[in-house]
Amino acid sequence: MLPELLEPPSHTRRHLLIVLKLGVSAILLAVLLRSAHVTELWASARQASLPWLAAALAFYLVNVLFCVWRWRALLGAQNIHLPARSLLSSYLVALFFNNFLPSNIGGDVIRITDTAGPARSKTLATMVVLADRGIGLIVLVLIAAVGATMAAGIGVPASWLWLGFLFMAAAATPVVLAPSGVGRLLQPLTVLHPEWVGGRIDNLTTTLERFRSSPLALGTCFAGAVLAQGSIVLFYFAVATALGIDATVWHLAVIVPLSFVVQMLPVSMNGFGVREATFAVYFVQIGLSKSAGLLVSLVGAALIMLVSLIGAPVYVSRGHRLSARPAP
Repeated sequence: MLPELLEPPSHTRRHLLIVLKLGVSAILLAVLLRSAHVTELWASARQASLPWLAAALAFYLVNVLFCVWRWRALLGAQNIHLPARSLLSSYLVALFFNNFLPSNIGGDVIRITDTAGPARSKTLATMVVLADRGIGLIVLVLIAAVGATMAAGIGVPASWLWLGFLFMAAAATPVVLAPSGVGRLLQPLTVLHPEWVGGRIDNLTTTLERFRSSPLALGTCFAGAVLAQGSIVLFYFAVATALGIDATVWHLAVIVPLSFVVQMLPVSMNGFGVREATFAVYFVQIGLSKSAGLLVSLVGAALIMLVSLIGAPVYVSRGHRLSARPAP
């Protein structure tokens, strides 16, 4: 039966997956560091420009604000009105969980848990977060396509990225414009558990209908995603500049989104190793050194983890649920 299929994995299996992910990250980092000069990497990191590193931190904080803005717009489309301050608190805690727990979905669990109460539905809260993720993924490919076009396709062919963006946009359009069609498409799944699955399909259809009735919210989320991804590209540009690495903003507009997509694969510990390998390979393709790509990736990850630490005291000091107060 469906409830049995949805049971969480056993502790043994979960621990085994963690060990495997740690192994993949450790092996990839070991191979990359072995081919680089660790002492030179450390020396370069120590000589980084502090003003540019401060600028990078500022860009990352701006990214967080744009992410909260687009999340709030999607919640508003579902008649869930929460103060921006509360959502910012939840997002900071989610960042902490994403970067310091052995799972790349821990932060989403926090966001869903925090908004399930005010939404009066865990399914609805989950759908909002998934919509946010989906729009963000489409924008990631769009930013990469624009970057590859401006960089004359060096490193990754721009045509591939534009095709990927158009395919994703074409797939998402009928989901929003024809919610009832999505419900009918999923209807055969009710044979697994008619009441449970049927209820979730109804919730999904209702959620999509509300999104269809709120094009402004979807547009706001899309714009917020563009601004968020643009600020994270500028974050990495500031990191590269601080390290004296001559990587153009257009090249970074390609590699940063691609590295985020690669990190979504559940094969490493929070993206470590996979992200660095992606940066290293791409930097070589655009005429820079593998060590330069590795350094930008590692310093960027360190700064992100530094900002994410803010979520720890926020989690301790706040309640575990958001209040359903109306937005000011």
